[in-house]
Amino acid sequence: MSSFVISGNVVDIRSRRIYPASVEVRDGIITTITPTVDKYNQFILPGFIDAHVHIESSMIVPSEFARLAVVHGTVATVSDPHEIANVLGIQGVEYMIDNGAKTPFKFNLGAPSCVPATMFETAGATLTADDIETLFKRKEVRYLSEMMNFPGVLNNDTEVMEKLAIAKRYNRPIDGHAPGLKGDAAKAYADAGISTDHECYTIEEALDKLEYGMKILIREGSAAKNFDALHPLLKEHSDSCMFCSDDKHPDSLVSGHINELVKRSVRLGYDVFNVLRVACVNPIEHYKLEVGQLNIGDAADFICVENLEDFKVLKTYIDGKLVAENGKSLIPKVPVNIVNNFSVSPKSVDDFRIPAGKGKLRVIEALDGQLITNKIFADGNIDKDQTVSDVINDILKIAVVNRYNEAKVAVGFVKGFGLRKGAIASSVAHDSHNIIAVGVTDSDLCKAVNAVIKYKGGISVIEGENEDVLPLPVAGIMSAEDGYEVATSYSHLDTKAKKLGSTLSAPFMTLSFMGLLVIPALKLSDKGLFDGKNFKFTNIWTE
Repeated sequence: MSSFVISGNVVDIRSRRIYPASVEVRDGIITTITPTVDKYNQFILPGFIDAHVHIESSMIVPSEFARLAVVHGTVATVSDPHEIANVLGIQGVEYMIDNGAKTPFKFNLGAPSCVPATMFETAGATLTADDIETLFKRKEVRYLSEMMNFPGVLNNDTEVMEKLAIAKRYNRPIDGHAPGLKGDAAKAYADAGISTDHECYTIEEALDKLEYGMKILIREGSAAKNFDALHPLLKEHSDSCMFCSDDKHPDSLVSGHINELVKRSVRLGYDVFNVLRVACVNPIEHYKLEVGQLNIGDAADFICVENLEDFKVLKTYIDGKLVAENGKSLIPKVPVNIVNNFSVSPKSVDDFRIPAGKGKLRVIEALDGQLITNKIFADGNIDKDQTVSDVINDILKIAVVNRYNEAKVAVGFVKGFGLRKGAIASSVAHDSHNIIAVGVTDSDLCKAVNAVIKYKGGISVIEGENEDVLPLPVAGIMSAEDGYEVATSYSHLDTKAKKLGSTLSAPFMTLSFMGLLVIPALKLSDKGLFDGKNFKFTNIWTE
């Protein structure tokens, strides 16, 4: 029998009080919390929870994500594995469960509801309603993950309704994903049983969905950043909000996690108990997580922080095990198996050419810090009989390459990346994870794509004859290496991309969302240019 006692100023979130006490832990369970009269220089509170995250976007496997996250006081995540599910199906979800189970960290996975996300792109797998039911039979699968097909919900699509019905039959919460949805449409979406949304990018949209009974996840990821728009919810709606990152690149995870949102919220003057309810308690209640809340009889999942202003994490405990101390992870690295689904041959420069056309070009406009894009129009830059990038006006070629089958390369134009030379490419491209690339010339595009193909997954930067690659051999979207080393490598490529001219805060993260068809307004799939508002393909040229 293992036991220990730790003392500090206990933060009782539910009772809204702070008092000095000694906490006794036996075999991973809190057995007593005894008030004292002593003065302590640390605070003990429940661990932080990321209420919606795609582990895969960190480019590291769950066991490595855990090693990095615990340093920041995170003890659990609500994780949607639909990225790897789009590549490998049920096998991919099981891979995430099995790898995560090798650590004490508490991963709580969802059954991906939309694999593929749409029928307008090529994915590596399909998850049917029967597959959803199979996943719900596993204790690790606790909810139906984001229902991106909101048109299917509103139109009572047969398969969508069947998946929702299965979730209700198993008494699982249903996550939402409905950017911009308001009014009667939002009410109908919520009435279908969908209980959360992490895609609100205005306070008006969030308040609208709250009115219909949905909970709002305040998101601050590497690319999509909605905290500044949504933090006013913390004043009067803290009982209906949670914090999440959604997508977190490895360098961002090394820097901080949910602890940063807690710190920012308190510095803005919000009540500390309200903020901690959002960060520590609401996810447990909503998703029925087996995570301790610093009560007698709970699992010993708690953290020690230096104060309640900076929230510097001194120690992190999960099930009574010390997993991080003074900025150092104590979770050992574990062996990582390689699984993948990658079958495409190198491309030629001719695959990226666009013949001259008539009218205006339909151009994707990428927005820094947002998943949504604008649809704008531009004159084509014609060289002989070919349409080429217009570097002066930042109208660059973008390409998506099917990585599961040999197929014609889809090519379009994008504004907002700012590259003055070279190209970048990635096989992390939501949601189907085909290869996506932006470049100044067709030759640059081809080199960047082929660099990713060579390693059966990765991110690449091309500058002239120089090629830099971070290989991602696990499903073509994750590394098998040490998370801190991956973060360093990623930071190197991020810097290289910015030296090519990109002014985006996270060029590779933004790139990964240019193929996300379920987010309006204009995106590119491996099958062509897609209008996300009308939910149909459109032509590059207006005529």
